This record gives sequence, C-alpha cells and structure tokens, in this order.
Amino acid sequence: MKKLALAAMVGMLSAGAFAAQGDILARFRVINVAPSSSWSNSGLVPGLNVEAKSSTVPEIDFTYMITNNIGAELILGTSRHKITANGADIGKVSVLPPTLTAQYHFAPDATFRPYVGAGINYTRFYSTGLNALGTPLSVKNNSFGPALQIGADYAINKSWFVNVDVKKLWIQTDVTADKLGGAKLGTLHVDPWVFGIGVGTKF
Repeated sequence: MKKLALAAMVGMLSAGAFAAQGDILARFRVINVAPSSSWSNSGLVPGLNVEAKSSTVPEIDFTYMITNNIGAELILGTSRHKITANGADIGKVSVLPPTLTAQYHFAPDATFRPYVGAGINYTRFYSTGLNALGTPLSVKNNSFGPALQIGADYAINKSWFVNVDVKKLWIQTDVTADKLGGAKLGTLHVDPWVFGIGVGTKF
C-alpha cells in the first residue's frame, strides 16, 4: 500500500520535463480585465470623476523557455471598456496592452508548475468615442507601465495543460476636451487586475 501511494505521488510530481529550455508554451485564456480606476483631477472641472468598467475577452500568450526555469512571455489581447463620468455613461474606449514579462517557473518538471513574472506593458488606446454633455473627449493614445504576474500550469498530459493567471498592470491616459482647445481635464489611472483561465500546449 505504501509503495502504491509513493508511486502515485511520483506520478503527480512528474510530467516528463514538460517545460524545458527552448520550448515555446502557447496559451489561450479567457480573461477578465477589472480596472482599479482612479482619477487625477487637473482642477479644470472640479468634482469630475472618471472611471473604467470591467470587460471579459479572449487572450493568447506565448512563453519562450530560456532555461528550464526562466521564460519570457508575450501577452496579446484587447478589451473594450465603458467609461463613466460621475456615474454617467460617456462612451467606450478600446485598449491593446501587449505585455512582456520575465518569468521564473518553480517546478518545470512537475504536474503543478507555479510561476511568477515581472515586466512592462505598452498600451495603445483606440476606437475612442467619448462624449460628455455634447463635448467630445479625447484620450492620450500611448501608455507605458510595469506589470506583475503570478500563475500556474497544471499538466493534463505531456502536451496539454490548464492555466490560471493573475496580472496587475499599471496603465494611465490623459483625458482632454476637444471643444476647449484640447484642454486637459485630468488623468485616468486604469491600473487593471487581469484574471485569466485557459488551456495551453507546447511546441
């Protein structure tokens, strides 16, 4: 009985060196982008408060294993968010935040493979259609910020695995009023948590 239990434990801990140097891990996730919005008011419109709402979208990413434990991940996805000002709907904005992280994989040979990562995100704002009380609003198109990550892969077999992943991104954009000569109204700090679950394979 003890030998059987020991064999079961060994089987759970080993997945045949799944994540090895030179491997490319590809994941498809469904993510929820949940902004932790805050508003830095320039004072032009006292009392104005702008927020971004959450969005659930698909996402893909690729990890190149530099060593058995160290990987570099590129995350690709886009989401569209409703924007409110003092609780009133003023339109939507789309964000494309390609993110590059350096990861450390704690147990690349195990069935359960946790990892942590840190890196940078570049966010492109596009398809903006914001309007407040008949005044068109614009946002700054580009944002750079840090990114943190924690997650885990759980092997189904030697080729496929299930993934869960949580990221924290720092994203911000300036909001301006077109009819006021592009006067800055303030800065929207989106700073989302990104919660993901999906499946992956290796090449």
